[in-house]
Amino acid sequence: MSHQLLTPVVGPDDHAQGSPDALVTLVEYGDYECSRSGRAYVVLAFVKQELGDYLRVVFRNFPLTDPHPHARRAAEAAESVGARGGEDAFWAMHDILYENQDALEEDDLLAYAEAVGADPLTVADDLASGAMLHRVRRDVQSGVRSGVDGTPTFFVNGRRFDGLWSDPAAFAEEIRAAAHAGADG
Repeated sequence: MSHQLLTPVVGPDDHAQGSPDALVTLVEYGDYECSRSGRAYVVLAFVKQELGDYLRVVFRNFPLTDPHPHARRAAEAAESVGARGGEDAFWAMHDILYENQDALEEDDLLAYAEAVGADPLTVADDLASGAMLHRVRRDVQSGVRSGVDGTPTFFVNGRRFDGLWSDPAAFAEEIRAAAHAGADG
């Protein structure tokens, strides 16, 4: 239905899990406080296990601040952890945020940062100064340019995915089909 393309394409500054040589790159624009993004987190855990090396997953921030007042700060905290501790720390923080969507106050964010090995004082300083706001805004701007209007929004190999993502097996099949289409083309 939609033919929106991902803008910009995935690059070295993106948060990615999986090989850059994977047949399929799945980009998610997500919001840490959004219940649908929380459901997508569970679905993607299944999909990642199911598809293994076929799949590289990229996460971009798209906090919807009106309905989700803690989403932007959670995104900033995840970016701070990633900037200080690297990709593994970012993904550990990403996971803990989605697993604790109902507890995203600043004290919670700092406790999660410490739990994944980041210095909570540094993260607190980053939150206070807005040091990671540019990174979150960059993701949001790329989402707007790519036609994102809600979360989660997925792109499979650079094209917006408008199919059913909430059924893990069906989503894995759609992605597998994209992998084979890419291999054939």
